[in-house]
Amino acid sequence: MLDFIIKRLIQVVVVVLLALTVVFFLIRLSGDPTALFLPPDASREQIEEYREMLGFDRPIYIQYGEFMMNAVQGDFGQSLRSREDALPLVLSRLPATFQLAISALILSLLIAIPLGVLSAYKRNSVFDRISVAFTVLGQAVPSFWLGLILIYFFAAQLNILPSGGAGSIVHLILPMITLAAYSVARFTRFTRSTMLDVLRKDYIRTAKASGVPTIRLVGRYALKNSLIPIITLVALDLGTLLGGAVITEVVFAWPGVGRLLMQSLMNRDFPIVLAGVFIVALIYAVINFIADILYAYVNPQIRVK
Repeated sequence: MLDFIIKRLIQVVVVVLLALTVVFFLIRLSGDPTALFLPPDASREQIEEYREMLGFDRPIYIQYGEFMMNAVQGDFGQSLRSREDALPLVLSRLPATFQLAISALILSLLIAIPLGVLSAYKRNSVFDRISVAFTVLGQAVPSFWLGLILIYFFAAQLNILPSGGAGSIVHLILPMITLAAYSVARFTRFTRSTMLDVLRKDYIRTAKASGVPTIRLVGRYALKNSLIPIITLVALDLGTLLGGAVITEVVFAWPGVGRLLMQSLMNRDFPIVLAGVFIVALIYAVINFIADILYAYVNPQIRVK
């Protein structure tokens, strides 16, 4: 088990470093941002002086080496606009993103697991067909479109919910539903598929023939044995929700990491972008690491793979 944990820890480090490397070179391809932070009438000498101060005058490989040396120490420099330290600024937005992502995940599970279980138990019924159609629709609808539709009906027309911002639980409702929609459809479909496999097992048929009550049969025997792959998917989806909250945060002006990253990308504020990518990649990798450890603990065969 210790060897397995060490291997997964090495993978976490490699994934984070690769993510930083890819993003570093991609944002450098977008051009030199120096002119964006100086007045339009700045002279050539002023521009060159500012480039030298920011370090953009040096060869790209030197910039990369210096960046990686500082990044492993948690130093991503200062925001090019606000002159605040990049990493603390990103971390200050993290609670809002966690609040949105975890709320969406809980809502997804509360809806999807009962829906998937019932759909599997009532296979090929009208309820099952409606549930399958719902999952297909939920995975096909773009989150930004759904967010705008919810704003139009509940904020603009009915005026019962705020269209954006943060401050109370009411502000969380629309972005939470928008972010959870895809996960609800995904979890429902996966739970249904997993439950169908378990319900075909011989021990389930034996228990049913022995007169085990339906609720106990489905809840204690079938669902319990379906939870391992569901737990893995939940862990993966939490990372996806954290990384995929960008569009939802922008649509609803939610003050999280995703909105900050989008604003920083538009402004070419490279230190903020790199600090944000580091945090998102680290969270995603750590969540996957925890899921792997739990999975290996439950199923010892995984440890030798």
